[in-house]
Formats: sequence, structure tokens, C-alpha cells
Amino acid sequence: MIPMLKPVVETAELEKRYGDAASPIRALAGVDLTVHPGEFVAVVGPSGSGKTTLLSTLATLLTPTSGKIIVAGEDLGSLSESERTVFRRSKIGFTFQSNNLVPYLTARENVELMLRLNGTLNKQTRPLAGELLDRLGLGDRLKSYPNQLSGGQQQRVAIARALVHSPELVLADEPTASLDTERAHQVVETFASLIHEQGRAGIMVTHDLRMVRYVDRVVRMEDGQVADILSDPGAIEALAEGAPMPVSIPAPLEALAA
Repeated sequence: MIPMLKPVVETAELEKRYGDAASPIRALAGVDLTVHPGEFVAVVGPSGSGKTTLLSTLATLLTPTSGKIIVAGEDLGSLSESERTVFRRSKIGFTFQSNNLVPYLTARENVELMLRLNGTLNKQTRPLAGELLDRLGLGDRLKSYPNQLSGGQQQRVAIARALVHSPELVLADEPTASLDTERAHQVVETFASLIHEQGRAGIMVTHDLRMVRYVDRVVRMEDGQVADILSDPGAIEALAEGAPMPVSIPAPLEALAA
């Protein structure tokens, strides 16, 4: 038997609370999650279920109230703020609904920025930006500035920027929100292919259930908790085709990944 690779993401009893002790708002209410290298996971659920809070916590943009997060072997709770910044920049790639492109940099330069910030931009790595943008259908827009790109094109630049420095964990919050249907499928399929090929761990939050056909597991959240997990390929395809998500008692994630 081939030994299972060590998880890239492990959370245990993860909680994020807001408000005072008397009437706290629990954005996350005891989330246990494990994601392995080369695994692409979709997180779905209604607005307010904790999906984006979970992503922001994994990205070290939010500090959990309690619980444990280990990403790429690092206990995030043990890191100082400056260490978290360095860790986020080098080990995590993320794209949220606000793509945050630098307006005075071209598409290529926006993608190269992650390499520059990590001190890894050189003759060997410079072509990676162009290759990723070409694969995402932007090979003819390398020299375009953000204001010369459509919203969907800007989103694809942000996705390339999230992948170019080969992070161990890639996070995407609604990566297809500004894309038409055809381009959305193309982008998520390419996203999934890159995660699988490069052995990254990928987590995507999406409201568009058609996009889950490209993932390995679907995690449904409700009221800040993991409500259900779907790992059967046939069931995932049925969900993408419009079938309701089966309600079940989640099995341990380690067993689902076996």
C-alpha cells in the first residue's frame, strides 16, 4: 500500500466568534477539515454559513478564536504577525472576489509580482507568468493594464497570480463570479488541472454548483459547521447537474481521502 501523503491543511475544532461573551456570533463553530496534496475541494453552502470566514482564516487574514490550524506543517497559531505575513506570501496563493490587481502594472507584471515579493523573480521563473496567462486564455493580453481588461479577464489574472509562486495551498473565493458560463468552466477546469498536476492543495468557495464537477470533494457548510461531505464522483457530477446534495453524517475526512 502506498502511504498517504501528509495533509497540507488540518484544522481541529476551529472557531471564529464575534461580539461579546454574552451573545457571541459564531462564524465558525468547530470546523474539522483535512486537505491533502493534489486534492481540490469545493466548499458550498448558503450565505452566512462560514465559507468565506473559513477561507480567510486559512489564508491567515483572520485569527481564529479557538481551535488549531496546521498548513504545510506549520501551526499557524504559533506564528508571530510578521511570520504569518511571510508564510502567507510564500506558502499560500489566494484569489478573492475583489481581485486587487495593481492598476499601473500590466497583466504579466501583476502575476510576476508574487515572484518579486518572494525574491524568486529571475530568468528561469520569469516565463511562468506568461505561460500561466496563456493557459488561462490571456496570452494576447500580457501587456494590458487592468483598466484595459474586462472583469472576467482581471479575475483570470488574479488566478494566475495565485498560482505562479507554486504555493502549497491555493484558496479561491468565488473565482467565477464575473465570468460567463463557458469561460467559468474553462477557468475552473484549468485551475483543477494545475492543482492536480502540481500537487497543490486547493479549496474553492462557490455558489455555482455547476463548477463542482471539477473537484474531488464537496464540503457543505451550514451555521459555521461542516454539515455534509460528498466524495463519490458520480454523486458530485449529479450535484453539478442540478441534483440536491445528499444529506449524510460526515465520515472522518481521513477515511474519505483514503
